[in-house]
Amino acid sequence: MPRLPIATQTFPSFMLISAGISLVVVGWLVYIIYHAYVTPLRHIPGPWYAKFTHLWLKVQVLGGRRVQYIHALHQIYGPIVHISPAEIAVADFDIFREIHRIKSGYLKSPWYQEFGPPGIFTMIDPHRHAKRRQLLARGFSKSYLRQNWEPMVKEKAETAVEKIKRDAQRGTADILKWWTFYTTDTVGQLSFGESFHMLEQEEKNTYIYVLESALMMSGIQTELPFLRFCRYLPLLSIRRLFRADDYLLEYGTRAVANVKGQEGHTSNVFSTISAEAEKVNIALSPLDVNREAGNFIVAGSDTTAITLTYLTWAVLKQPGLQRALEGEVHSLKYDFADADLEALPLLNAVIEETLRLYGAAPASLPRTTPPGGATHGGYFVPGGTTVSTQAFTIHRDSSLFPNPDKFDPSRFLHREKLSANASAALHAFGAGSRVCLGIHLARMELRIAACLFFRECVGAKLAGTCTDESMEMENYFLIAPKSHRCEIMLEANVS
Repeated sequence: MPRLPIATQTFPSFMLISAGISLVVVGWLVYIIYHAYVTPLRHIPGPWYAKFTHLWLKVQVLGGRRVQYIHALHQIYGPIVHISPAEIAVADFDIFREIHRIKSGYLKSPWYQEFGPPGIFTMIDPHRHAKRRQLLARGFSKSYLRQNWEPMVKEKAETAVEKIKRDAQRGTADILKWWTFYTTDTVGQLSFGESFHMLEQEEKNTYIYVLESALMMSGIQTELPFLRFCRYLPLLSIRRLFRADDYLLEYGTRAVANVKGQEGHTSNVFSTISAEAEKVNIALSPLDVNREAGNFIVAGSDTTAITLTYLTWAVLKQPGLQRALEGEVHSLKYDFADADLEALPLLNAVIEETLRLYGAAPASLPRTTPPGGATHGGYFVPGGTTVSTQAFTIHRDSSLFPNPDKFDPSRFLHREKLSANASAALHAFGAGSRVCLGIHLARMELRIAACLFFRECVGAKLAGTCTDESMEMENYFLIAPKSHRCEIMLEANVS
């Protein structure tokens, strides 16, 4: 019997493989459609495609538009929106308060474990988090920071403002650049026991370049987990983008070394934290120090710099407000302290309004519903569902903040006029037991830098390159001006 040609022999195998693939695809589609129509989330308002796929949400993430996309959905569908097959977004204040209430049963979602090195930021277990927070809190209290670190913060702010003033008088100064150098050098000194010296060198070092790129990709990777395999590609430049945690840990060894070699002096904040750990017999290993130091760099550099940039920009857009703020900070004595700045009503109102509209991390705070599920707005949400709230939308709720899109610091000049709900809704630094550990450091940096800028750069103006369009927000993990610049000018004879 003659043998069949090879092509004829392989044809049945090809047919079987094609049929198998087709069955898998059909089965997958049937599951998606079935799940969309039987899930308890099916009655929650939202775009029709959100019941079937999260792909459009991922497209928004890749385009740096997640926060604006979800905000727009709330404007269309209301305070509870179905944004992907297993996630809803909530912009109702009462539900927000319940979700983030201490001991509410809503835990951080697994999303956090995809981002950055393990540490206090990524811990899901509330008991582990509470113990670690208790251990770290001493080194980030307001009193401790003022006693040990205020002179360093003020010195770096003075250097940054000197460089801004010099550049602005010569032509233009990019305040985003200088504020980034200021906050990163500050948190480097605090966390690692040594500055990055970017203010002195007037440029980013290699570590920061790599870190910024890697962190942006980490934000994308948390939404698209399959990209984690890029860390194993043979191209070093590609691997670096997807290995932010490796670089953080590598640099964190300096924090460990400085703790061990500090010889009784406060070389970095972990010197104090480690001493406290020994007193209460809690172990803080070198690896823990390493990881937390890396996390502090992530949390304490671009965040405050971005907020300072938007603060400066927003004030310079209102000449009357600018003159009033310049007058207030000039009333201070030369050797003012941070405690003096806390007593300035307009400065602090400007900071609060900036944090409301332009806090650097206004995107989703994903939480997981308790095992028994919950009912929100008349809709049952089963246990294990991701429920997200975002400050971007809650801070723009007109029922809490009239004329919410307007930058209006006067709303904070008389805090007693704010409703209790409005005050409780402000959460630029997170909510509940997960409020950012570095909140006192960030506020100190904001107060000191803003004060020095408006004392030294009187009459500063926005450069022609700095427009509303250039300052539009892009959102990956943090927000940032889409131009990644914010330039100002200053007449050379203005002091």
